[in-house]
Amino acid sequence: MNMKVVIAYPGFGDIEIEAEILNAAGLEIEHVGSLETEEARQAARQCDALMVTIQPVGGELIRSLECCRLICRVGTGLDAIDIDAATERGIWVTYAPDYSIDEVSTHAIALVLAQARGLSGLLGATRQGIWSSESGGVLYRFSDQTLGVIGCGRIGQATAAKGRGLGLSVLAYDPYVDGARMEELGVEVVDLETVLRRSDYISLHSPLTEETRQLINAETLAMMKPTAYLVNAARGALVDEDALLAAVQGGQIAGAALDVLNVEPVAADHPFLKEERILLTPHAGWYSEESKVDVRVQGAEEVVRVLRGERPRAPVNEVPLK
Repeated sequence: MNMKVVIAYPGFGDIEIEAEILNAAGLEIEHVGSLETEEARQAARQCDALMVTIQPVGGELIRSLECCRLICRVGTGLDAIDIDAATERGIWVTYAPDYSIDEVSTHAIALVLAQARGLSGLLGATRQGIWSSESGGVLYRFSDQTLGVIGCGRIGQATAAKGRGLGLSVLAYDPYVDGARMEELGVEVVDLETVLRRSDYISLHSPLTEETRQLINAETLAMMKPTAYLVNAARGALVDEDALLAAVQGGQIAGAALDVLNVEPVAADHPFLKEERILLTPHAGWYSEESKVDVRVQGAEEVVRVLRGERPRAPVNEVPLK
């Protein structure tokens, strides 16, 4: 095709998976690592497609792209890409919406189960030589409890289905998803306040938008049961971290389990690390050996598709086909 793809993966040492697919399509590849250097940004200006992971792709950079037809987010979160600027420039923005549905939903349920069975306290006490079935705190029968799912896209639906499979009652809130699909899963569709007030565990699966930023804040935390737990395996900025810490330490809620934070990696002095009622995992919800391959294959195949003049499989915006 005589076109160039710039791959900007900070922290990724190899691009062998992408190269096999892109080279087979006759595409030239330049791996710049990140977009922070002027050299990398200059390479991006001349590309026909740009593949990125978590780094910001702002309006200034997008407006400098001279011939780019596609910005491919090799992952799911889109809050770091200026989609409006891309649309104005006639550039498709795509992502990989289904590469880690099983992984993230399983991770969310694992965090729910860790809280339900007091695993942090039990493991810590056992390591200290304390052999007590009550060292995990006050526990309640799991099948009598309710899971609330906020955000009912693919991952939210999978989490709800797994919760139902474990015997939980499930409530769901998402103003943009057809409630009929959730009801097919045996889930009760309710408003946000009802989810907050009735759930024993609340699992967040919303995308990060201006509407959902700090959706969990002092006001919404105050609606939760004092015995309830919060789980976030979606986006860190969905949660006001100061308000969450205050709610846990003040006994407004029982605890939280977070796979994502506002700033990652977590700072060594972050107060969450000193609070045993808040469990942290290192943004690992997406990971499995299979998903690590799938996301890169899907991204590369999307690039080939668009540069052949076809419509992308997972477009975020709408632009004319070129």
